[in-house]
Amino acid sequence: MKRREFITLLGGAAAAWPLAARAQQPERVRRIGVLIPFAESDPVVQAWIAVFREGLQKAGWTEGRDIRIDTRWGHDTQSRQRSAMELVALMPDVILAHGTPAVAPLLEATRTIPIVFLGVIDPVGARFVTSLARPGGNATGFTLYEYSMGAKWLELLKEIAPNLTRAAVLRDPAIASGLGLFGAAQAVAPSLRMELTPVDVRDAGEIERSVSGFARSSNGGLVVTGSAAAFGQRDLIIDLAARNGLPTTFPSRVYVAEGGLFYYGPDQIDPYRRAAEYADRILKGEKPADLPVQAPTKYHLVINLKTAKALGIAVPPSLLARADEVIE
Repeated sequence: MKRREFITLLGGAAAAWPLAARAQQPERVRRIGVLIPFAESDPVVQAWIAVFREGLQKAGWTEGRDIRIDTRWGHDTQSRQRSAMELVALMPDVILAHGTPAVAPLLEATRTIPIVFLGVIDPVGARFVTSLARPGGNATGFTLYEYSMGAKWLELLKEIAPNLTRAAVLRDPAIASGLGLFGAAQAVAPSLRMELTPVDVRDAGEIERSVSGFARSSNGGLVVTGSAAAFGQRDLIIDLAARNGLPTTFPSRVYVAEGGLFYYGPDQIDPYRRAAEYADRILKGEKPADLPVQAPTKYHLVINLKTAKALGIAVPPSLLARADEVIE
């Protein structure tokens, strides 16, 4: 081979090397953190996270190829704070957080890493965002419901069991929504001729003592407000309601599927799909400050007729007609 041909061949090969090198470079893996304030063993929560993963997959992301998901759990304040610090230390591209107990420690740990939340009732009051339309910081997401839901639950409880004159309202006093939902129920209680008793859900012992004591008098029912604390104790609360013959309204369909009387509220699976869409948009360059906080779009009324019969309750036909689902 002549010298000139050799140099030309060598030059052409050298020019091709960067292209070949780029082709062989692995695709950048984006990191997603997930903080859930419940026990890892809870199958319901695992199903919710599976919906989030499916949403990412539909958006074109493949776990193990171009995204990695790091999940942390926290059934109490100390474990949530530790998990939040661990996730922030991993420097993920975006973090999914369920509920105020998860969002609060994350925002204490970072004001730069994007956070997509769901299951939060009052993100403005909690100072997670500046406004719903323009969050303004590193967090955005999906609200659960407004405080007025507390009044709606009490009204429905009275409708399903008209003889009730008292209701214990189970709430988490450590979060603003615990007080807000109780306040909304309290505002309509006089018009319903109902007397309300707040019951804090700090631990299982407190719940059992308070509910059992409340049940010693007649014509009582329960309103369980939404919180991570109540959700983590749902087996106990459902059992106490059945054992003491207390008509009860619950904040999630899960309670009713597991034996609770009835539930009215937003779809709690759909937000995980929508959260995947927000995570996708952030991974592609959008900022949480510019993504509006969205309210629920689907509400459901679910009634467990088997439980109603066990409590001796004849569910009004008008309420059954409005039900989206009846469990028999």
